Amino acid sequence: MPLIEVTLVNGRTPEELRSLIHEVTGAVVKALGVPQQSVRVAVRELPKTHWAAGDVTIAEREAAAAEAGGGAN
Repeated sequence: MPLIEVTLVNGRTPEELRSLIHEVTGAVVKALGVPQQSVRVAVRELPKTHWAAGDVTIAEREAAAAEAGGGAN
């Protein structure tokens, strides 16, 4: 029973998350040849203040970009 865990920053719609689950499930079925019913997908959403790269959170990066007039990346 494959278990796929996906971690994302908060902000996707329920429809986007549903689409992600559908596509991931299909990819696992195709790649591993397992029955669809055996595939488990867990989606974890984190606040932008809880995800960092290079000691800078996504929230901090977006705030700095907004201050610089560059918008959010």
